[in-house]
Amino acid sequence: MLLRLLPSFFLVAIALAVPAKEKRVHHHSDLSDHAHDDTHGYQYDHEAFLGKEEAKTFDQLTTEESKDRLAKIVDRIDTDKDGFVSHGELHHWIKHRQRRYIEENVNKHWKDYDNNGDGKIGWEEYKNTTYGFYLDEEFDDVEDKATYKSMLTRDERRFRVADRDRDGIATREEFTAFLHPEEFDHMRDVVVQETMEDIDKSGDGKVSIDEYIGDMYTSENGENEPDWVQTERKHFAEIRDTNKDGYLDAGEVIQWILPTEVDHADNEAKHLIHETDTNKDAKMTKKEILSNWNMFVGSQATNYGEDLTKRHDEL
Repeated sequence: MLLRLLPSFFLVAIALAVPAKEKRVHHHSDLSDHAHDDTHGYQYDHEAFLGKEEAKTFDQLTTEESKDRLAKIVDRIDTDKDGFVSHGELHHWIKHRQRRYIEENVNKHWKDYDNNGDGKIGWEEYKNTTYGFYLDEEFDDVEDKATYKSMLTRDERRFRVADRDRDGIATREEFTAFLHPEEFDHMRDVVVQETMEDIDKSGDGKVSIDEYIGDMYTSENGENEPDWVQTERKHFAEIRDTNKDGYLDAGEVIQWILPTEVDHADNEAKHLIHETDTNKDAKMTKKEILSNWNMFVGSQATNYGEDLTKRHDEL
């Protein structure tokens, strides 16, 4: 009954408000949300090579259309026009595509929040668009109002850190830092703080093995833990917990979720060259790439094949 009486802009606020856990930076490669497992398809490679949104576009193309577009992309990657794609060129391309995804994501949200069209987003604009009516006493009976108040406090803290000149107004660069804090060094502390708040259920300032696993997996009806959970337990003990005290402190958490020594774009460039470079000269020709086109881009055919693989695995 309440929802029928709400004005349309309140429903927009509901759509824009995102649960706190979804806003948190999770530990995964920024290149793709898919697991990097070529035996079950190349979705990770597609998103790494094309960017997440463009990969979806290729999945709707015919095989020939995908190959034609890939050939044109290869010409763009080969910036020195020597007829080869080197590791450096491919690494630069993958970094560019990932940055473009972030820019497109910011552009998509920008118009929702820049209400007065001045090319900036004030904290009040963001707050009123996303949470305004949850804070109105008239809506005290809205479900999970306390959760949204907590989210508001968290968003304000992140906004203040992103707002480097402390004027309460975010430029496009500052708003990018707000939406994608994992991309900015000055946002690292707030990323860790949010992660600790979500996972550290006991509030003791550190993450136990049970809290670590519990954030990823909850067993049902006494079922045995899947292999990947057992692997995560080993990673916790052997890799994540560097001082071997049985817990993750803030420093260990940041190395888990934002590892400074890992360049995923570099690793992906090396992977694609290794799998495609048939004569092992450490670079790729257009012919070599097109011969392995389904590793780089999807199509209606590959998308259908990966769906069949998923269904088979589920069975």
